[in-house]
Amino acid sequence: MEYLNNKLYRALGIMLLVIIIGVFGYKFISDSYSWIDALYMTIITTTTVGFAEVHPSGDAEKLFTIFLIITSISIFGYVVSVISEYIANGRFFEQINKRKMQKQIQKLNNHTIVCGFGRNGKQAVERLISYDKKCIIIESDDKVIDEIEALGYLYVKGNATDDRALEKANISLASNLITTMPSDADNLYVVLSARQMNKDLTIISRASKDTSYRKLKVAGANNIIMPDKIGGNHMASLIVTPDLVEFVERISIEGKKETNLEEIAVDDLPKEFVNKTLLDLNLRHKTGCLIIGFKNADNQYIINPDANTQLVPNSHLIVLGNIEQIEKLHEIF
Repeated sequence: MEYLNNKLYRALGIMLLVIIIGVFGYKFISDSYSWIDALYMTIITTTTVGFAEVHPSGDAEKLFTIFLIITSISIFGYVVSVISEYIANGRFFEQINKRKMQKQIQKLNNHTIVCGFGRNGKQAVERLISYDKKCIIIESDDKVIDEIEALGYLYVKGNATDDRALEKANISLASNLITTMPSDADNLYVVLSARQMNKDLTIISRASKDTSYRKLKVAGANNIIMPDKIGGNHMASLIVTPDLVEFVERISIEGKKETNLEEIAVDDLPKEFVNKTLLDLNLRHKTGCLIIGFKNADNQYIINPDANTQLVPNSHLIVLGNIEQIEKLHEIF
């Protein structure tokens, strides 16, 4: 593809050079030609359209015209063949699609950047899409990119450890970043770069080793996930508390339309409820939903909060309900 690009640029450059030579040739061979006349003669000669000459030609102009016709026919034939090859290889339409997608990416804000589309990255993207969350994937593997394109996801081709790839993903306007690369060192580098480029970004990183946990925290990751440890804990829990695990899995979310748990930011509630209490909100009576958790402004979690808990700014509610109750919650609040 890079070879085709070079050929196309070379062909267009040669074509432009012929036009320049033609204009200067006609201008200086005969003083009777203005610059516009010289350009006109060059275009009708190189394109062989056969319009009338501006002035009767002398021997010098005729010889130069013959030279220009022979040269331009060869060069235009080469240009047409290169453009045909470019289009036949799909590069032309691929470039159009990439530019269209880049424009879509530049319009995004409050989106999530997912670095790597392996097993964990794919699961993260599927979950985000199921919640109608905007996300962009950064991936460098051509085969994986083919899969991403087939799924219709937005992506940036490149290595997430390269700042230019993060910039193309519009990181300055992003809200979240998930890095799921297999190498802890690569994840650490991405976290460091991302934190420098966007101080307010929520960063979630994958880690394989316990020793990487503290380093990723220091680098700026808000949360670190260790898939192997989670998998082992989950399997042990299926033995120790199987019914509890099954219940949690049932209320855990398969998608926005099937959710049983909902997180509500107090800042998103109508203003009359801010700094009031849970009793004033009266969520159980209005929707049937239960408030099972509360996260205060200091990021402290309260399980089964008291009815007199104050709804302070920057706090969040964790709500439990069936599908109909959750839908009613969205309608009212």
